[in-house]
Amino acid sequence: MQFPTLLHAFYHREKAQAERVYLRQPFGEKWEDYSWAEVGQMARKVATYLKAQNFPPRSNIGLVSKNCREWVIADLAIMMAGHVSVPFFATLTGKQIAEVLDLGDVVCLFAGKTEVWDDMKKGVPEDMPLIRFPHYAGNSEIKRGKDWNEILQENAPMEGSPVPSPDDLWTIIFTSGTTGTPKGVMVKHGTMAAQARAIHDKNVLNLDQTGASNVFFSFLPLNHVAERGVVECMCIWYGGSMAFTESIDRFAANLQDIRPTLFFAVPRIWTKLRGGVLAKMPLEKLNKFLRIPILSWYVKRKIAKGLGLDRTRINITGAAAIPQATKSFFAKIGLPLSEAYGMTENCATSHMLFPGQDKPGSVGQAQPGTECRIDPESGEVLTKALYTMDGYYKDEEKTAETITDGWLHTGDQGKIDEDGFLFLTGRVKDTFKTAKAKFIVPNEIEKKFDSLTDLEQMCLLGLGMPQPVLVVSLSELGAALPQDALQRSLKAKLDSVNATLASYKKVAAIIIAKEDFTVENGLLTPTLKVKRPQVHTRFSKHLPEWCSLDGEVIWE
Repeated sequence: MQFPTLLHAFYHREKAQAERVYLRQPFGEKWEDYSWAEVGQMARKVATYLKAQNFPPRSNIGLVSKNCREWVIADLAIMMAGHVSVPFFATLTGKQIAEVLDLGDVVCLFAGKTEVWDDMKKGVPEDMPLIRFPHYAGNSEIKRGKDWNEILQENAPMEGSPVPSPDDLWTIIFTSGTTGTPKGVMVKHGTMAAQARAIHDKNVLNLDQTGASNVFFSFLPLNHVAERGVVECMCIWYGGSMAFTESIDRFAANLQDIRPTLFFAVPRIWTKLRGGVLAKMPLEKLNKFLRIPILSWYVKRKIAKGLGLDRTRINITGAAAIPQATKSFFAKIGLPLSEAYGMTENCATSHMLFPGQDKPGSVGQAQPGTECRIDPESGEVLTKALYTMDGYYKDEEKTAETITDGWLHTGDQGKIDEDGFLFLTGRVKDTFKTAKAKFIVPNEIEKKFDSLTDLEQMCLLGLGMPQPVLVVSLSELGAALPQDALQRSLKAKLDSVNATLASYKKVAAIIIAKEDFTVENGLLTPTLKVKRPQVHTRFSKHLPEWCSLDGEVIWE
């Protein structure tokens, strides 16, 4: 069905699927379910409370929490009350949240599941109105502000079903970014609806149009445009149920309980899932079984069921580049991945590569409603669509730099083949110049190491150095190998890759880092993208020595 805004879609589901389960929250082995009607009543009560605070119309309301049922209900309540949601990553420090609260002109904050509240609260002004979600075990206890359950007890449901105009601002999403000050991406209600309609028209997500059998599983940060668009918004638009994960430790068990029909994960999650499969069944043995027809069917089904993915109608990867070897692995075991490409500034989607489309290295063709071209001078990918952002909040200069004549400058470099498939070749800002005055595009060299299952993360460095080096972290498979065997394997791969590269591109060394790249140590964004500038800074004192090596593999 078509709706003018997401809130129109919710009101329809609230009536049409009133008694069906909508939100599912785990507590150990137990699941607590809320129906569409129950969620509607709770959102209306919270909306009543927000309206009673007499904030100016279309005020910016902050939301910081890991994914949970209250997150979605608060998001709906903010819309019903006529305000603008401004969600944040639940891992922000006090300094970081202070910056975005100020940049976003936030007048009130919902705060919930987070493990870092003791530091985060230092950046939340004492006089800012705060609504705290119910406490979740294993997370920080928040003692400030108004209690969520008290709001539900003390307020009557808002009457009527007020809706926004498609031209009203729906949300401001601050980019996680790998460099610089966060930018507030403005998305109108009509922009989100345009994206939903583009997905709906050809049902590119293979969803049940009746909403009867759609099962969504939400674990990536909901404040990120991809998770919010693919999971929260599509569940509202199409109908179905939406379940959450309790914690990292309970992720696998929760996923197996829910067995979603749509599963969306970032590349690092897919890499970890692949590692888990290979830890139980070595690749050589798996390949042998897959060559035997009857046994192949049994093995594939057993793997899918073990992962909790035996009911998926589509498995999506996005938010960062994924190694072709990872995609090939999942296709081989009967769980082909649909790769989506987009960014916050175009509602997370412009291209998609579907199962059965054999274009290794491509991120797919432009989805309906999207135009794409390559800037002839810089090689930058430019897109134009109805679901392009309205601009950056209070930053007209940066908006003008990013959108020219309706064309969004993505920051990615790429090429388009004769069939309209887009291939990304790197990031405009990632390209660096070596001491030999030669430009290097890291992505094209990193891809040559994609097939190594012993590695989980990698980052090519070499700005201003004589040769580049590859800093890596090990997968569980790699960490389990004897050190000498691992060194021989990596050395052989390094030699074979270097044999294909021009002299100035040859990798001087593979450096095995002492610790993984993580959000906590500042080397990953909250969506698990590598922060190349931060990795460079972290290893800068060692780079002169490492970049002078001659094809070696060493431990940090």
